[in-house]
Amino acid sequence: MIDRRRFLGLAAGGLPAVALAKAGAAMAVSPASARAHGANDRIVVGVMGCSRSNNGKNPGRGSALAMGVAALPGAEVAYVCDVDEKHLEAVTADVAKKQSRAPQAVKDFRRILDDKSVDALVIATPDHWHAPAAILGCAAGKHVYVEKPCSHNAREGELLVAAARKHNRVVQHGTQRRSWPGHREAIQAIRDGAIGKVLTAKCYYLFSDRPTIGKGKAVAVPGPLDWTLWQGPAPEREYRDNFVHYNWHFFWHWGTSELGNNGVHVIDVCRWGLGVDYPVQVSSMGGKLRYDDDQETPDTNLVAFKFANDALLTWEGKSWGGRTPADPAHQMAFFGDRGTLTISGTEYSIKDLAGAEVAKGSSSGGDAVHLQNFADAIRGKATLHAEIEEGFKSTLLCHLGNISYRTGRTLRVDPQTHQIAGDRDASAYWSREYRSGWEPKV
Repeated sequence: MIDRRRFLGLAAGGLPAVALAKAGAAMAVSPASARAHGANDRIVVGVMGCSRSNNGKNPGRGSALAMGVAALPGAEVAYVCDVDEKHLEAVTADVAKKQSRAPQAVKDFRRILDDKSVDALVIATPDHWHAPAAILGCAAGKHVYVEKPCSHNAREGELLVAAARKHNRVVQHGTQRRSWPGHREAIQAIRDGAIGKVLTAKCYYLFSDRPTIGKGKAVAVPGPLDWTLWQGPAPEREYRDNFVHYNWHFFWHWGTSELGNNGVHVIDVCRWGLGVDYPVQVSSMGGKLRYDDDQETPDTNLVAFKFANDALLTWEGKSWGGRTPADPAHQMAFFGDRGTLTISGTEYSIKDLAGAEVAKGSSSGGDAVHLQNFADAIRGKATLHAEIEEGFKSTLLCHLGNISYRTGRTLRVDPQTHQIAGDRDASAYWSREYRSGWEPKV
């Protein structure tokens, strides 16, 4: 049995920020060390976090990823894991339809880590589990696919990158747009000068019509749910009837707001297109405007990022009204001195400064191509499209935006160390308290 205290301890044990910043691609996993050790390069996978969607009928992220892995050539889902037993029966049956045998269903992901035949761990839990589980996975010798955002706070992200480097593991971030052919084609067009010098980018999450989460009350924990294990590294909270299995997103104790939940996808693509890493200035404003309920995170938010080359990136979120005629049709836009490039869904369009379309493209989306890239990287046949350091950089933008919102002031960031400069109160949000024995350590 893996001793969790052996791999977890005070966060101070990780790499310092400056060392992490210098690690970079030079320490990336080599193809030789990445190869799967299964027979005939068969990749054996365990999937952690397999809840159903809000309506209880359709697959959630973990269930969808489990079925996606099962559909990959030369891959097998050996385990599905969830702390809620009612989810396990459904996902086990779903996966069994995709492969020759049913996976084992377990509640504790450490069962997966103990099995030396497992090559990779897929993590689709709530945000507060992402980095701690991924760090343990790396330490146990597993390659890792971790859903976005890669961490609940900035320090966890630093530690996860350090763990990937220390244990020489392939770690893919679940920002799957990095693998979509149309997005890759669009970013290459920007690199090739299709819109000239790119000066700014804008992205949005304006299209959801979320209902109120209400005002919860303390109730008995439902029988199928292991509430202690669900909380894992997060300090203990009493169970309330409006936390699971989705509304945890909107409590700072477990979630990262809509910025980390959905904003990270489009922010990642915009950062990629701008060709920037860490910001020098971050400013956020917003609030809860629609409902009088228990939600702690903003339902309306505008965040601006400035980079050392003066490039600007803005994200606008509004999760309570759905799409309106005044909202843009696209989710991302790049503005250059010779034209614009917009991305909507899986399609992109390039227009000159007069508004005439000069090029366009589209492709399929979904998870399959991103999971295939992960599998190919494990086999040493490809470079990861969303390697964890890139995932950390984009996730950090979300954390910085949340910190600016929670402190109510603009942040200055050292682009060399990626640390908040000269603001002790803001820096206090860099990490968090952990349940005793679950503190992440590398």
